[in-house]
Amino acid sequence: MSSPNNTPAILRSLIVYAVSVPLAILVGYLLTSVNNYDVESIGIIGFVMAVLIFPVLMKWHYPWLLFSWSSPFLIFFLPGRPGLFLVMVAASLSISVVERILNSRLRFLSAPQVTWPLVALLGVIVMTAELTGGLGFRSMGSSVYGGKKYALLFIGILSFFALIARPIPKEKAKLYVSLFLLGSALNFIQDLYVVIPAPLRIIYLLFGASGAGMDAMGNADFEMGRTAAAGFAATGGALASLMLMLYTVRGIFMGRKLWRPVVFAGLICMLLLGGQRGPLISFAGLFALLFWLEGLHRSRLMLPFATAGVVGAILIAVFSAHLPYTFQRAIAFLPVEIDIEARRSADDSTEWRLNIWKAVLPQVPEHLLLGTGLAISVETLNETAGRSDIKVIDAANQPLALAHDMHNGPLSIILPFGIWGVLAWLWFWAGGFYVLRRNYIYGDPDLKNYNRYLLAAFVSGCIFFTLIFGVMESIGTFCGFIGLSVALNHGVRGPARQTNPAAVRVARGPLADRPRPVLLPR
Repeated sequence: MSSPNNTPAILRSLIVYAVSVPLAILVGYLLTSVNNYDVESIGIIGFVMAVLIFPVLMKWHYPWLLFSWSSPFLIFFLPGRPGLFLVMVAASLSISVVERILNSRLRFLSAPQVTWPLVALLGVIVMTAELTGGLGFRSMGSSVYGGKKYALLFIGILSFFALIARPIPKEKAKLYVSLFLLGSALNFIQDLYVVIPAPLRIIYLLFGASGAGMDAMGNADFEMGRTAAAGFAATGGALASLMLMLYTVRGIFMGRKLWRPVVFAGLICMLLLGGQRGPLISFAGLFALLFWLEGLHRSRLMLPFATAGVVGAILIAVFSAHLPYTFQRAIAFLPVEIDIEARRSADDSTEWRLNIWKAVLPQVPEHLLLGTGLAISVETLNETAGRSDIKVIDAANQPLALAHDMHNGPLSIILPFGIWGVLAWLWFWAGGFYVLRRNYIYGDPDLKNYNRYLLAAFVSGCIFFTLIFGVMESIGTFCGFIGLSVALNHGVRGPARQTNPAAVRVARGPLADRPRPVLLPR
């Protein structure tokens, strides 16, 4: 207990009560008087809650930043309902900057190999936006759209600096890398909107509903294995990735823990519930890279894996038509027999992408020096959104194409930001690979598993972004891998300096052992 004469402690307690009690009374009043949860009252409640949670945020903002990286939480009382990740990057970086100002001993970690290309990329984005119609925050009254994409780019770049604001203590490494992936484990909640009782659906102010299991008329039609549950797929992929990071491929299949391969297989099945080919291909690439980096292709595990792969391919070829619909949709890129509807859905998706890519490619040469930017006027979007014949007339004028949502990584960079954006992006990738590789090779052996995973995830992400699917706004994902590596390793690691013990003994030996200068006569 505090001493009765401890005046500072008494004053702090009085201040806490003076602030907390009135705010608690206000929140209670608003919760009992809100009519259908109108936006204004909800905004006041959210603001009051933010004030109450601020002391906790001051102390734990860094772990919350990691947890928010891929979490589905929304800050519903702010304009545009931004994700928790966007708010936490701004809050955590601001707190770190203030702490650095107040205490000069607190310094950001150094990683110039990534810092300078990110600064260059930020300059390209700002300059292009200035020359092509501005940022366009429509939710704040602007006459153009595009502000959300710019915000994602800015916050994605700043997320790297938020991560390198402080080193991660070695004893907390496992907790922090787990938080980095566990945020995505809650995505399955987004798919449960139609099966949750109506009185409980207020929680979707925090999560947002994915729309899975709802037909065009808004009626519930959720069937596991039939409905494309992207949230469940994200949860399965995140937890399977966490297992790879913590236990490695060798530890999962050769760790003498039967539950690990069983749980891992179950998570892969959950990944297939999304019915999408991209996540499956991406995870397969990550697994293959980790398998190679661990040297398992030269171990006794190679033969069992090769045998399992051949047997699995045969079983898929034989029973593919009997798998759940979402499973068939996810393996539609394989030359196997699947349901006609699943094949048609996959082919239509591929055709749509190819049509857009063919339509926008001729626009690239004229925008090499000055990109189109991300802004799009309200008139242009409204004019094209209601046309049913637009796919036949010109795929480049589809609303998604106009909004630069072309499902193609290289096009999402070169068209809006020209050749300068491409050069800055490649510089960023090269610097990121340099940092991740050095930390993997020269980092602390106790962090080897984490550094290996971050390197493999970055490389597989680059390949997937270039060849399969990508959007420039996903820069936060790449910054997360690099920034987490820098924080874990307390910077960019290098080879240990080699010293010559004999030279050290001569330099630091007794004065009598050192050669004396020869005095010449005048």
